[in-house]
Amino acid sequence: MDFVSGYKGVVGRVFGNDNATSNEDSYVERLLDRINNGTKSEDRRMAMVELQSVVAENNAAQLAFGVAGIPVILTVLKEERDDVEMIRGAVETLVSSLTPLNHAKVADVGLEASKMNADLLSREVDNISLLLSLLEEDDFYVRYYTLQVLTALVTNSPSRLQESILAIPRGITRLMDMLMDREVIRNEALLLLTYLTREAEEIQKIVVFEGAFEKIFTVMKEEGGSDGGVVVQDCLVLLNNILRNNTSNQTLLRETVGFDSVISLLKLRGVSYSFTQQKTINLLSTLETVNLLIACGPQVEKGKDTNSMTNKTVLVQRKVLDYLFMLGVESQWAPIAVRCAALRCIGDLIDQHPKNIDELATKVLGEEPQVEPALNSILRIILRTSSMEEFVYADYVFKNFCEKNPDGQKLLASSLTPLPQLMTHAPLEDDVNMSFGSMLLYGLTVSESDGDLEICARAASVLSHLLKDNIQCKEKALKIELGATMQSMRTTEPLLHRMVKYLAVASMDNKDGKANGKENLYVQEMILKLLIIWLVDCPSAVECFLDARPHLTYILELLSNQSTTVCIRGLAAVLLGECVLYNKCIESGKDAFGIVDAISQKAGLTSYFLKFDEMYKTFPFSSKKPSEHQKPLTRSNAASMGDTEEEENDASMKDRRDADHPILASFFDDGFFAIVGVLENNIRERFVEIYSNPKAKVAVVPAELERRNGESDGNYINRLKSFVEKQCSEIQDLLGRNAILTEDLTKTGARPEQNNNGPSERFQVETFRRELRESSQRLEILKNEKEKLENDVTLYRNLASKMESELKSLSDAYYSLEQANSQLEIDVILLNSGDTTPFPDIEAIKAEVREEVEKESEAELNDLLVCLGQEQSKVERLTARLLELGEDVDKLLVGIGDDAALSEDNDDEDED
Repeated sequence: MDFVSGYKGVVGRVFGNDNATSNEDSYVERLLDRINNGTKSEDRRMAMVELQSVVAENNAAQLAFGVAGIPVILTVLKEERDDVEMIRGAVETLVSSLTPLNHAKVADVGLEASKMNADLLSREVDNISLLLSLLEEDDFYVRYYTLQVLTALVTNSPSRLQESILAIPRGITRLMDMLMDREVIRNEALLLLTYLTREAEEIQKIVVFEGAFEKIFTVMKEEGGSDGGVVVQDCLVLLNNILRNNTSNQTLLRETVGFDSVISLLKLRGVSYSFTQQKTINLLSTLETVNLLIACGPQVEKGKDTNSMTNKTVLVQRKVLDYLFMLGVESQWAPIAVRCAALRCIGDLIDQHPKNIDELATKVLGEEPQVEPALNSILRIILRTSSMEEFVYADYVFKNFCEKNPDGQKLLASSLTPLPQLMTHAPLEDDVNMSFGSMLLYGLTVSESDGDLEICARAASVLSHLLKDNIQCKEKALKIELGATMQSMRTTEPLLHRMVKYLAVASMDNKDGKANGKENLYVQEMILKLLIIWLVDCPSAVECFLDARPHLTYILELLSNQSTTVCIRGLAAVLLGECVLYNKCIESGKDAFGIVDAISQKAGLTSYFLKFDEMYKTFPFSSKKPSEHQKPLTRSNAASMGDTEEEENDASMKDRRDADHPILASFFDDGFFAIVGVLENNIRERFVEIYSNPKAKVAVVPAELERRNGESDGNYINRLKSFVEKQCSEIQDLLGRNAILTEDLTKTGARPEQNNNGPSERFQVETFRRELRESSQRLEILKNEKEKLENDVTLYRNLASKMESELKSLSDAYYSLEQANSQLEIDVILLNSGDTTPFPDIEAIKAEVREEVEKESEAELNDLLVCLGQEQSKVERLTARLLELGEDVDKLLVGIGDDAALSEDNDDEDED
């Protein structure tokens, strides 16, 4: 009664006034004094019970116990091993002192006593050795409480406890022996080992040496496999800890126990296939085990890790794909987290492994007669799933299947056949009997009817994998002609053109906020990625893209549109750069020089190249990639990972997507970054090359403008005139059609935003308006060029007159020298006839003078001829340009040289 009343008084003081700490200190000290100095065993046992009770319920008591109480308890554990009740009470008191208290008074004190006590107890290796020695006691509760003490210590000071146990002989061995003890002790030992083996390679090796694999799989089998409880989860966490980034342990598992025990955990039992939360966590942990076995080492390049490649081969040989497809593809009632993890394992198993890729290519699902290729089933998930995360991992399978697999790409691309017109508007559920290619094209075009382009973007991602680094597949896709749509004015339309149209439609939907209630968050980026991959090293794709002039105009507007994202503008810059880099067109305006000129006029080259740098700073290009390992499953995060409610997962994914578009970080992988990096360097070099050479040197002259063999000047000029007139007529016709369309729109008062025939018709109206603006701009440019050329003609005409005048002056000087020479000859003859005095050799002097005069005249004439040749070349180029612009060169040349000729006539008359 004295103890009870005293304890109540202490509790009342602790929770009732501010002097509780000092009173509690004195009370704990009295109890410790009774334990340490008591003479009666029963009184000491009662004091131990009282101490354990007050420490278990009071934070102040825990604080008071730390420095003074731990040495007393350790002394009891060392010296009184024969008194089982005393040992049991001492260990239980240690457990209470290390257990955090959660009631409100703890926060007011400000100190977390449990952590302080754990730090004090774990400082000495001898203390840990003493605790491990208690595991050999016969008493069940002593062993049980000792494991709880060690678990509490490792959660507070993991590194220190790991080092201490490694320093103690047979420390790990004693813990491993606990796995063969009674069920409760075994479970505590499992939990303790899961903490000890985290990031402790030495402990992992010792645990494996002590037979961890056999004991772990034995426990899981006894607990019911994946249908078991939390004990199975702890076993899997321990297994994953000793396998993570540890090649030697993985090799030992493969060569001793084998992978069959792991694979059997993936097998679904029963008929109902019910998935409880614990079963979901167990399956996720098992899938993590598979992923650890096939993941490359942190310092090893993909495809060159022999251990990983061997594990992949063995797992597929043991039919792991059957269980993964059952979980990830066939069991659509499975939780979304399980399906995603299974799809990720499938993608990792075939990553850069040719044999496993072939195995997947021949894999069929279902039962006769309802069987279909596994790749078709995965494509159906991509097109149908409402989960963004499931779409990401299903697409990951196709990415790894097509990576460095040209034969697989050709196999899938060979089935790209458009559906008959009757099936193009069929429901999505009718794709069961379609081939892979038909289903893919169906997914690309099914959005035409309702304007929701999300399915199209998903299919575009799959198509980009099929076309990546494969020219034959790109050429195959270029030949695909899609049937006419309700808004299209043509009978057929190339697939590439349809993709550009959907890109424009998505842009207008996002701008207007109209997408049937859905926001196309990543449609533009996905289609732009497809177009970029399609045009790489494929001039025919560039030519097809430029066949429709509005395509170039639209991408130029997308480049400078500030309402779009930085990522979209950067991808548009890459696409325009490809149109320059791989351009083989000869038509003016579509050639490389014309596109560079259009970019310069629309955005400016500095702003254009700045789009690349801005794009690299965006979230998709700077975020961490999904190839990095996920955080290990533990008891703390397993509950959230194993949530069976799909709605909650989808909601969280949507929140993350709305914030930062993480789906783009998943699809813009390192391979795509490498492509963009190489393209940027090549594009910069190509731009420099184009600007380093005048257009006259790099442009190819059309066949109509080349002079034919034996063609006279008159016929050639007439043919050039007719060609220019034809081009002018076509331009005028186009301007007339645009003017009529504009007038009709003005009369009817129709606006693209008010049109009820769908986004495609709005796109065509916008296209006509762009053509009208573009034609007007071209006309203004031609007028400016014409005015400039006329000024140049006037300048060169004056220059030619000046040169002719200088030539006339040189001729007069030469004539004067000849006259002087003749006069000298006459004088010499007269002198010779009248005087016999010897004179110098007059003939030699005359020859020398004549030679010097001729040299000077010849040098001046050569310089003049060179100047005239250069000016003549400029005049010829100006003449050709004037002919292209439709000017009559003969009329322009009338009167040139008349002034000079008149001047010569006047000079002749003066001489006469």
